[in-house]
Amino acid sequence: MKTTAKFIRLSFLVLALAGAFTGMRAVELEPEQQAKIDAKVAIVKTWAADSAIIAAVVAHNAQVPADQATMTQEKWKSFTVLDPFVRSFAKNPAGEALKSKKAEWTTEAFVSDAKGLKVAFLSKPTNWSHAGKPKHDVPMTGKTWQGSVEIDDSTGLQQLQISVPVLQNGQPVGSLVVGLSLSKL
Repeated sequence: MKTTAKFIRLSFLVLALAGAFTGMRAVELEPEQQAKIDAKVAIVKTWAADSAIIAAVVAHNAQVPADQATMTQEKWKSFTVLDPFVRSFAKNPAGEALKSKKAEWTTEAFVSDAKGLKVAFLSKPTNWSHAGKPKHDVPMTGKTWQGSVEIDDSTGLQQLQISVPVLQNGQPVGSLVVGLSLSKL
């Protein structure tokens, strides 16, 4: 009987830890922490208004480059962070604009076109497209989005993602997702 009770307690502990590390457990934010996140959303909106970012998204919406048009998630996963194709997204004008704005509280940042395809980023994100996911779809309605606390697959850091629309003439043309380091807020 003692062994069974220990096994049950250990099982609950393992499940609780697994939930904490995979983002399955909801983490409530303190009002002060939410206020800090709201302040970062306001800053990120200014990033999305950068002319280099808007121009890159508009151009990408008009014509997806041939080498990107056939990209799949499986092919994207096969690229290393040092692959010239991957590096080109951090080296283009929109990627350089993101790099110039990166703050100590930034864990990641990526810009997507209207279809959710990547336009620019700081470092290779886990997914090639975020179409169909709230982090892209909500900003495409003109609203901001806030995720829950998670361990990011691409960086390994505990973060919370926010996203804002990239606007042209007041209309959403893309999205900008930024990961916020909770320990740096």
